[in-house]
Amino acid sequence: MSKLLKAGLLAASCAVLVACSNSEPSTRPDTIQDSSRITDAAISNATDTPERWLTYGGDYKEQRHSKLSGITKDNIADLGVAWTFDLSTGRGVESTPIIHDGIMYVTGAWSIVHALDAKTGEEIWTYDPEVSGEDAIKGCCDVVNRGVAIYGDKVYLGVFDGRLEALDAKTGEVVWSKVTVDQSQPYTITMAPRIVKGRVIIGNSGGELGVRGYVSAYDAEDGSMDWRFYTVPNPKKQPDGAASDDIMADLVNDTWGDTGGWVTDGGGGTAWDSIVFDEKNDQILVGVGNGSPWNAKIRDPEGKGDNLFLSSILALDADTGAYNWHFQTTPRDQWDFTATQTIILADLPLGENGADRQVVMQAPKNGFFYVLDAKTGEFISGNNFVPMNWATGLDENGRPIETDFARVTDGAPQAIFPGPLGAHNWHPMAYSPQEKLAYIPAQLIPQLYQDQQVEPDPDAYWNLGYNLSAGIPPEFPAGTVDAFRNGNQGWLVAWDPIKQEARWTVQHDGPWNGGILSLDTGIVVQGQREGDVVGYDAANGDKLWSQNVKAGALSGLSTYEIDGEQYMTITTGWGTAWALSAGYGYNSPVAPQVGRVVTFKVGGQGEIPDAMASAVERSPKGETFGSAEQIMSGLGHYSENCLVCHGPLAVSSGVLPDLRWSYATADKNEWTDILQNGALKENGMVAFKDQLTTAAMEDIRAYVMSQGHLAVANGEAGEPALD
Repeated sequence: MSKLLKAGLLAASCAVLVACSNSEPSTRPDTIQDSSRITDAAISNATDTPERWLTYGGDYKEQRHSKLSGITKDNIADLGVAWTFDLSTGRGVESTPIIHDGIMYVTGAWSIVHALDAKTGEEIWTYDPEVSGEDAIKGCCDVVNRGVAIYGDKVYLGVFDGRLEALDAKTGEVVWSKVTVDQSQPYTITMAPRIVKGRVIIGNSGGELGVRGYVSAYDAEDGSMDWRFYTVPNPKKQPDGAASDDIMADLVNDTWGDTGGWVTDGGGGTAWDSIVFDEKNDQILVGVGNGSPWNAKIRDPEGKGDNLFLSSILALDADTGAYNWHFQTTPRDQWDFTATQTIILADLPLGENGADRQVVMQAPKNGFFYVLDAKTGEFISGNNFVPMNWATGLDENGRPIETDFARVTDGAPQAIFPGPLGAHNWHPMAYSPQEKLAYIPAQLIPQLYQDQQVEPDPDAYWNLGYNLSAGIPPEFPAGTVDAFRNGNQGWLVAWDPIKQEARWTVQHDGPWNGGILSLDTGIVVQGQREGDVVGYDAANGDKLWSQNVKAGALSGLSTYEIDGEQYMTITTGWGTAWALSAGYGYNSPVAPQVGRVVTFKVGGQGEIPDAMASAVERSPKGETFGSAEQIMSGLGHYSENCLVCHGPLAVSSGVLPDLRWSYATADKNEWTDILQNGALKENGMVAFKDQLTTAAMEDIRAYVMSQGHLAVANGEAGEPALD
């Protein structure tokens, strides 16, 4: 997004900014002038200082459980809006706010950081790292950011373009900045950094686009790199001079062949979200992502082994990054079944004679809930928490028992569930040590898999090895989009990790619902895609309270206390992977929404500004053209190059333009100027001249225009607006 567009969104929200804070204006907290330093001990003892929210997951165990007692079952019905704050931009919002000494540190899209008065919402400072709009194409799943870390007197930010930056907590000024990736490759950072023993731990994203994953530790004071661990082998199977060298030679290299897409495209295995510090065993637990390309037959055609450490939980020495153990949730992954989802540490009565045993819990994309021994990685138990057809269960070692058709992708399209959006994605899971329940934002979104039908384009942005247009017709009757939607489901699942079964579930209207917060007062809270934030009884799932926040409520919540009052806060917005690539028009038509922080307290009387109205006229702006063969060709090229941003079936959810209603679609010269010359590159729409021929660009235009007129014929759009 260009600076101009960012500024335009901010200006568009100025009318509501005056009303954003419903408390009396206050001076900046005194602590912003002389903020106390965050120490290792402070983070270690975070559960005993619940008035603050010091880390992404609340504490080192990342249970997202708070001991605060101000919000109870008796008064939650009186929970209201304390204040709201409009973030600088629209697009997807996934940030969990961090709160220390009355200051909230929160990020929006494009990695922009805001420091706010946590009592009133008053802005203290804002830092914009000025990510180039052209970098948006490197992101699989919108220009999102999940939050910052704080330590000492600094705020740490993973920037979308691969920088790791330390900011002065008082002023927001950059103290140091390090480029952590090769910026010529499609790496991004969307995760929140973690602080471990004076180091900033950071991974990266990009597995869909062809990169090699790794996790790095940087000195928190000066930004020097202490160690790096690669999650997949060097393409030449040679040492990297990294902490991973020994285990690669001893174990990992032999699980990969010597040829295939991984040799040129990196292999994937990006660590893009969950990183947890296990204090007891002095190790860091890292969730590792999918393979690149997805299709294992293309990635590693020799089929020699399990392709370690794809889709695994890794345990690394906290000081050196050396390998301790691993557990692979999906051997030789070929479905984008990442293991980057929430990792939680807990003590469960699973030891001898019912003694407590420290365990690692995860509900990754593949649909199984795992309980492992934290010290050794030994598999203790597992079970599926959603329906699935790719596997029938787990063997005694925790290895999935695959169905005979799970990998059959060389014929007709094969429907597999869960699909690549996962049974559980980035939305944070929580755990209540009182109820001994894990609360999972679960979902079921099937996917059709079919081998690539044409020769792979070496210059293509996406690097899957599958035919994304499998099973999608260029024409379909009215109701087809609704049928796609109805095939997707979502639940809040209260999972008993001891019995490996659900104690209760709540059915949602659809998938892609928000993260979970657990409260000591027996309440769990979850935001939902359509905008409701809901409080449930943690023991049985009874609904206790809800508030619509007028935008997607997908992020992880946090809670804190100031002057004896408990606050609960969430960031909201519309975007992320679901809205861009799988929304099928959910919430459409949607105007570009400004992201927002919404903060609640008991007795709050504030109001949430209304969403901006859409100004898009839902009608084609030109006549249909092109033969059936041209339109079919356009469907294939659209699916490989445009679908992940502008939506399947050419149906946008409103985050980015719906091309069916664009005047550019009706103008061949303007269309070509955008796709070939990059006329809108500052807004993130880069040129596709290296990926598409001029003829292919025209085929896509013919397909998109046909979809606009199909919507008219199906009664889903207005008559064409022709000159």
